[in-house]
Amino acid sequence: MIPGPQHPDLAVFVASLFHGGVGKMRVHLINEIARCGYRVDLLIADRGSPYMDLVSPAVRLVQLRTSNAVTGIPGLGTYLLRRRPRVLLSQRVRVNVLALRTRTLTRAATRMFVTVNTNMTRELEALKPGKRERHLALLRRYYPRNDGIIAVSHGVADDFALLIGWPRGRIAVAPNPVVTPALAQQAAAPVDHPWLMPGAPPLVIGMGRLEPQKDFPTLLRAFARLRATHSCRLMILGEGKLRPELEALATELGIRDEVAFPGFMANPYAYLARAALFVLSSRWEGSPNSLTEALALGTPLVSTDCPNGPREILENGKHGALVPVGDAQALADAMKHTLDQPPHRDALKAAAQRYTVERSATAYIDALGLAGDR
Repeated sequence: MIPGPQHPDLAVFVASLFHGGVGKMRVHLINEIARCGYRVDLLIADRGSPYMDLVSPAVRLVQLRTSNAVTGIPGLGTYLLRRRPRVLLSQRVRVNVLALRTRTLTRAATRMFVTVNTNMTRELEALKPGKRERHLALLRRYYPRNDGIIAVSHGVADDFALLIGWPRGRIAVAPNPVVTPALAQQAAAPVDHPWLMPGAPPLVIGMGRLEPQKDFPTLLRAFARLRATHSCRLMILGEGKLRPELEALATELGIRDEVAFPGFMANPYAYLARAALFVLSSRWEGSPNSLTEALALGTPLVSTDCPNGPREILENGKHGALVPVGDAQALADAMKHTLDQPPHRDALKAAAQRYTVERSATAYIDALGLAGDR
């Protein structure tokens, strides 16, 4: 029996969509699930994100005052008792803990699911010891209380099962909804930048937050080696706390005039589609969207073989070179080889079809049990 219109099929609960890839993927997913005819609510505490403008009118927005794991209970509890969603999907430790605590206190019948978006072992290792232990304790205490756990890649699922001592077979895997019609439309937008004018040297692009995880220092060192034999330029799209250090390193390496840091871009795809090469230099990931986006646009690419995602996306190096994490020389060598012998762009685009928004939504609908309720 299908619930009445006052009861959503799915409530997606996030603290904020922010600027990162996780928020963008959430919007792609909820828009597609709503397009498939399911009633979807987006629960959000902080609406300060450019991705809010991309949320479909078919998705009902619910403003919560806070996503704090304690003080957020009254607001979320009121929502669960009034709207009675069949399924609630959350992400991040604090938000999931809030959802589970609220369900226990309200005795709501809503089924709870959580997404794991990154290699959680590496994510925890990057935290200070005290915070690391608290997060790990919360993961092991609360995540098994969910009705289901969904990972963005098989590697993430394998890692998380070991981390919390959970049966691997009870963690579903659903691809990120990266490839959308809008991606091709944005890539075709005109670009007025001197580095992309006819006759300009080949452009190498890195993309992501300017944070330690992305390891842009290794990319800069590899690019400096590449510049010794190839005339080219490097553009790193994104913003973050390491900007001053990265700019200083580029100066120290003697490549500052050939490196640009334009910051966050609402449409990086027009640049990515016209680049000669995309490079992912990360120390760890989950399923890096920028790598899949480059693949979908047919841009030749090179990646570190970091945990997790690149090996799965590139099918063990079939669609792009995989190099050891933090090895600037190996990265430079792979960049040289790819620039000299670029792959066929149509083959790259075909490989990205495993990450279409339709396939992702279908995988989530199955994992959440939404289809079986109809």
